[in-house]
Amino acid sequence: MEFAAFSDAESGGARAPGRCHAVVGLQWGDEGKGKLVDMLASEHDAVVRYNGGANAGHSVVVAGTRYSLHLVPSGILYPGKAAVIGNGVVVDPWKLMDELKGLRERGVNTSGLMVSDRAHVVLPYHKVEDGLREDLLNRGAASEGGGGPEKIGTTRRGIGPAYADKAHRAGAVRMGDLLRPELLRERLQLAMAVKSPMLHGLGMTSEQERDLAIENLMAQCRDVGQQLGPMIRDTTQELHAMLRAGKSILFEGANGTLLDVDHGTYPYVTGSSTISSGIGTGTGVPASRLTRILGVMKAYTTRVGGGPMPSELSGEIAHNIRERGREYGTTTGRPRRVGWLDLVALRYSVMINGATGLALTMLDVLSGFKEVCACTAYEIDGKRVDFFTPDATELARTKPVFTSFPGWSEDISNVRSRRELPANARAYVEFIEKAAGVPADVVSVGPGREQTILG
Repeated sequence: MEFAAFSDAESGGARAPGRCHAVVGLQWGDEGKGKLVDMLASEHDAVVRYNGGANAGHSVVVAGTRYSLHLVPSGILYPGKAAVIGNGVVVDPWKLMDELKGLRERGVNTSGLMVSDRAHVVLPYHKVEDGLREDLLNRGAASEGGGGPEKIGTTRRGIGPAYADKAHRAGAVRMGDLLRPELLRERLQLAMAVKSPMLHGLGMTSEQERDLAIENLMAQCRDVGQQLGPMIRDTTQELHAMLRAGKSILFEGANGTLLDVDHGTYPYVTGSSTISSGIGTGTGVPASRLTRILGVMKAYTTRVGGGPMPSELSGEIAHNIRERGREYGTTTGRPRRVGWLDLVALRYSVMINGATGLALTMLDVLSGFKEVCACTAYEIDGKRVDFFTPDATELARTKPVFTSFPGWSEDISNVRSRRELPANARAYVEFIEKAAGVPADVVSVGPGREQTILG
């Protein structure tokens, strides 16, 4: 499927060599980035993940078959494309092996995968720490009537602790270290010397302690290192070599802008930089090379885990959207919180990403509602506010100001052009474009590649 909006004007309609494009999420994740990356991969030579870990989940439907990807870039579904896991990703190598095995069993060629030797490793003790910390916070929240301020809602996949160890530097393990047994042992010993007292304090069980014995960790790491060894490379050099050769690269973000560790609703965020500027640190390719940034958004809003969500819904409308949109986590299976579209947050996300266009997904889910609403402003202490604050404490004080739109009853899953959309659906899309200040280059009306309106 040709995507004309990603062609560069100076190339006369043909894709210019050595160019970089990006797909980023504009909400709290789960926006449908996997489908967009899958669509665009055919026009690029490599697809690169630059942040996050196995806590992310991208669902892609190809010829009626659904693929759930967590660490492997969505471009793996295109034969002949390089799929790159950059240094900004924290890699659970055992989850990666399971994912690769599942893809191979379904006939997917995974030989194009490369993993940065500088990507940090999510180890078993990270997941133990993540779970123990979340249990502690949940107990604290329960003791305060279920509303403890620090209950985050982590996926318990060890992502946060792995990023914390990366910053601490003491005993942190990178993918390249899996191929150096002596250095690996030293780093594991140092890590456990630091972590054991903390894990005991958090309530580590004797079974968990046995699992985290150095010899057990070494045996597991040696095994997975041998299997992944041929894929572990200096991916920064590989990517720059591709650009020098005139090849085009698509960067695939995980999670969403509002979960960014710096610019999201802290502390209810992930551990990495999820926005377009994170591409530079997460891959070694400077963000200045980007010529197109496609911001992916749902026609409504969802969120998983704790934290404020001004436009959140409950009751029958929320249930209907959740069921129609299959709003259950790709990674965890948890039901997602559902709300009307928050345009205040969307404008903020477009701004900090420098988005050049929108990809509006899940529009078909809103078919059948007599009325569709969007949050166009907030109220704080009775005053109207038109800007988004990522400070979770302040955001929790806001009340949504909704604008309502007449709904549409038609099934739009087979629509392939803007003019075929029902008038009310078309008006809703146009209102979003005006509010965001950038055009909707893509409108998705179903999970399949073909269920897409371009331009």
